[in-house]
Amino acid sequence: MVKKKLLQGIDTIIVRVSDIESSKKWYEEKLKLTPIWDDSNIKLVVFDTGSPTSLTIWQTDKLIENNKETSSYPIFRTFDAQIARQELQEKGVNVGEVINDNFVKYFFFYDPDGNVLEACQVH
Repeated sequence: MVKKKLLQGIDTIIVRVSDIESSKKWYEEKLKLTPIWDDSNIKLVVFDTGSPTSLTIWQTDKLIENNKETSSYPIFRTFDAQIARQELQEKGVNVGEVINDNFVKYFFFYDPDGNVLEACQVH
């Protein structure tokens, strides 16, 4: 008998936001993510990321504190970090500089609550 793994992958990543409606609009318009579940009662929206793992934004009344050195954050795959950065910047997204090492090119960017997000291109 084959034993199933207890944990079978990551289902979703939760990002806490201060205003679900404005954040939903931002993630749709700036990142072109499509909502697949929207629960206005608990102020939560799940987005299709184009991979098995979804991204869930969930409103909180608590202060959102972010630090790129200590916060957990999602990393989105991209075919070209320079182009992705330029497109996001043109849409008014707060983006950092592209960092290039021997294996990847990546940059950080931030949602309206200052949540840390990353886009990464594997060489």
